[in-house]
Amino acid sequence: MSTTSSKKILPAFILCFLFGVFGVHRFYVGKVGTGVIQILTAGGFGIWTVIDLILIVIGKFTDKEGNAITEWT
Repeated sequence: MSTTSSKKILPAFILCFLFGVFGVHRFYVGKVGTGVIQILTAGGFGIWTVIDLILIVIGKFTDKEGNAITEWT
């Protein structure tokens, strides 16, 4: 069972929206490995970025421990 992350949705969303192709939002939540992959693939050619934006907004995006990021601020 996952718990709630200390990370917030709003910063993750803004970082993903503005710099999603660089994976900055993934570095914010501690997912360094997939952040680097996003840099190398330009956010999965944009598709990965869009999917992450959707997951962030609906509250299904997780931090590196698998905890859901559910609070906006």
